[in-house]
Amino acid sequence: MTTPTPTPTRGYTATKDQLLARLRRVEGQVRGIEKMVDEDRYCIDVLTQISAIQAALDKVALGLLDGHARHCMREGAAEGRADEMATEMMAAVGRLMKRG
Repeated sequence: MTTPTPTPTRGYTATKDQLLARLRRVEGQVRGIEKMVDEDRYCIDVLTQISAIQAALDKVALGLLDGHARHCMREGAAEGRADEMATEMMAAVGRLMKRG
């Protein structure tokens, strides 16, 4: 019989429940926008809701980055991979900042 592989600890593990709750709220907001479009709601109202979703996703991203910096990068540095981890995180930040 094989021993099950332990689940890795991620930077967001401590706040996973909060993260999942926030993502479920975003999912509900997206469904709300779909309904607004289906009901031919005013364009600016739809755009306002899209802006709210983007802000909510930005909060999720910042939380993930915080966890990554405090946990994953610390582990990477202990393994001698500090530069690699910093480069990887900065690339992720760059992708997050690109919009439109």
